[in-house]
Amino acid sequence: MLPWAGWAIWLAVLFFAYPREFYPKFKQQKDYQHLVSATVVILFLLWSLRAGLVDGLKVHFLALTVLTLTHGWRIAIWIAAVPGFLLAAFGIQDWQDLGLVNLTSVVAPVLLSYWVFLLSYRYLTRHLFVYIFVAAFFNGALSQVVHMLLTGSWIWLEGQYSWQYIVDNYLLLIPLLLFPEALLNGMATTLLVVYKPEWVRTFYERDYIYQRDK
Repeated sequence: MLPWAGWAIWLAVLFFAYPREFYPKFKQQKDYQHLVSATVVILFLLWSLRAGLVDGLKVHFLALTVLTLTHGWRIAIWIAAVPGFLLAAFGIQDWQDLGLVNLTSVVAPVLLSYWVFLLSYRYLTRHLFVYIFVAAFFNGALSQVVHMLLTGSWIWLEGQYSWQYIVDNYLLLIPLLLFPEALLNGMATTLLVVYKPEWVRTFYERDYIYQRDK
């Protein structure tokens, strides 16, 4: 029952979050095609590198915060769906759980990342270092925490393992993943805003750079 509910909710999210501007831009701009294609390949390779002590409780890096900052939350959810389908096609991810996996490993971290970005943009000083360290670095670590808590919760609700077993064999790894996940998103975002700021949809040079010169 839970897997089917996951599929239904995930498909509903994809439907209502469909970015109408994505396909015309993707069709007309070759540079954007390359960016999206490279993003899909990188996410697929990154998510394929999984480790864990038991089946169903695997950990991997997300890189969803930098994806959200680069493309916005709507396009990020749609782009991340492609490597998800590829993982299922290659037998790395079960088709039955794909809906729940995308809700806990994509939709929730993406929405959280965008929400934290909006809070930092509104309430904190609009400075380059604030964008990198709060909207990217801290945000990336937080997205990993939420992802693992939600994943552990739905596996517990399915009755696969007891909550204590999940804590001891899965959630116990959260502190080990926080800094690497934060560093991955922070470094990737830094490189993008320095060398390709036009690729980062949420980075506004007039606010984060030029406003400091006034």
